[in-house]
Amino acid sequence: MFIFYFIIPALCIILSSWLAFRAVKGGANKKKAVLFQMISVAAVMICSLTISAAAAEPQGETSANASASQTEEIAGAKASAYGVGLIAAALVTGLSGIGGGIAVASAAPAAIAATSEDPKAFGKALIFVALGEGIALYGLLISIMIFNNINDSLMKI
Repeated sequence: MFIFYFIIPALCIILSSWLAFRAVKGGANKKKAVLFQMISVAAVMICSLTISAAAAEPQGETSANASASQTEEIAGAKASAYGVGLIAAALVTGLSGIGGGIAVASAAPAAIAATSEDPKAFGKALIFVALGEGIALYGLLISIMIFNNINDSLMKI
């Protein structure tokens, strides 16, 4: 049963990506396709979070099973914290990658044009392209730090 918690959101995201790709290939506006993709991913995230929150809620039990209920509650809290941490790491990596791609998409053509006019400008132009790529690397480092922080905090519980 728990495998469906992973398969259904993944299938929904893959389906929305496929529909957006087909729409752009068919001649639709790219901005609308990207907006559709962002909305569908946000909807899948919200649905996944509500399902995980509902699954983590403790059920009413007798006092004889109080210690078992407490261990289940701690395990649910660990799983919930781990899931939210993974979502945070994924968002950091994804958004920084998108930002770095936008920065490089703007800087690289300008750098190529400047280099074609004056070959001495290659070094300065390369710096601006590297600054755009640095955004994605910083996001990756932050996501690694988040991931390590989640693992360390889960070990303490």
